[in-house]
Amino acid sequence: MIKELLMILLTSAMINNIVLSYFLGLCPLMGTSKKIGTAAGMGMAVIIAVTLASAINGAIYEFILLPYKLAFLQTVIFIFVIIAIIKLIAFIMKKLLKKSYQAIGIYFPVIITNCVILGAVLINVRQTDGVLNHTVNGFALALGFALVLVILAGIRERIAYNDIPESFKGLPILLLIIGLMSMAFFGFSVLL
Repeated sequence: MIKELLMILLTSAMINNIVLSYFLGLCPLMGTSKKIGTAAGMGMAVIIAVTLASAINGAIYEFILLPYKLAFLQTVIFIFVIIAIIKLIAFIMKKLLKKSYQAIGIYFPVIITNCVILGAVLINVRQTDGVLNHTVNGFALALGFALVLVILAGIRERIAYNDIPESFKGLPILLLIIGLMSMAFFGFSVLL
């Protein structure tokens, strides 16, 4: 059981990275990866949101949608649950963790519309069975997203003052870096 969960963690975070393999979450990746601090805050918020959404939606899928043959409603229900989770996290943080909310509160609208969360939940229902596996896989997918986000922010901070050819400045160099990161993460597949 532990070995299976570790394999899910390694595979989903590194080899089947949600950004580099499925190309989900590129908009927040490009928008919030300018500074490491910002990227880390966004990554933590996404980890919490995806893990909770995976656990709750996994339970809803396993215990309500499948037994009652309502799986055709999964996307609509998952979206409503994700919105409710994000709103609840924002409300709790605003009341209890004011400094943290001020630091990452502006990202909650981005998180609600982030396709990483819905993508992770839909990947879970198609690839894993059981609420625990859904939760671990969701955590691993979010961890992989956060890892890529922070690494990309570090690279962007380092190249900010480099002499880059005019035709590569901005989006082209960013897409080139993401492509190289994708190939580097693919190298982890030899571990399987």
